[in-house]
Amino acid sequence: MEQLTEVTDDAQAPQDAELDWYVAHVRPRCEKKLVEHGKIYNFSTTLPTYSSTKKYRGKVVTFQKPLFPGYVFLQLNRKTREVAIQSNYVANMLEVHNQEEFKEQLSDILFALDQNLDIRVEPMIGKGNRVMIKSGSLQGQEGWVEDRFGMTTVLLRLDFIGQAAAIKVDASILELI
Repeated sequence: MEQLTEVTDDAQAPQDAELDWYVAHVRPRCEKKLVEHGKIYNFSTTLPTYSSTKKYRGKVVTFQKPLFPGYVFLQLNRKTREVAIQSNYVANMLEVHNQEEFKEQLSDILFALDQNLDIRVEPMIGKGNRVMIKSGSLQGQEGWVEDRFGMTTVLLRLDFIGQAAAIKVDASILELI
């Protein structure tokens, strides 16, 4: 799996003030547009992406998709923050309260992408969450997460007529409700 991570050069960002990390919650399908806006107006953007390959009528096409759809990570000062917000691509600008922890976590994700690992975003499905099964023979059934094993397997309790049956399902077919 091949990944692309858009990171503008920090040297391009204005150096008149200290840069802080922000998370831009962008309008639908505007992640790459905000990255381009950052290049034009000289502010640092980070958009972790992964490759997605599809076949269309015999053609193989590879797309770069955002790992975190709807979010772009920015390093900004007060002036460039206003420029980013005024871009009309940003729906909401989220402040990062723990700058060091955020920087470390983002670096870890970027490192994993650079290592060509099979990486994906998993919903926060944990013990006690109420979920619905999205596909398969149990599609539409609702239940409670009893336990979780690794990234993919969930022990799900389905309550029927006052009694519970526990099944193991893939986390990718579950949706939080």
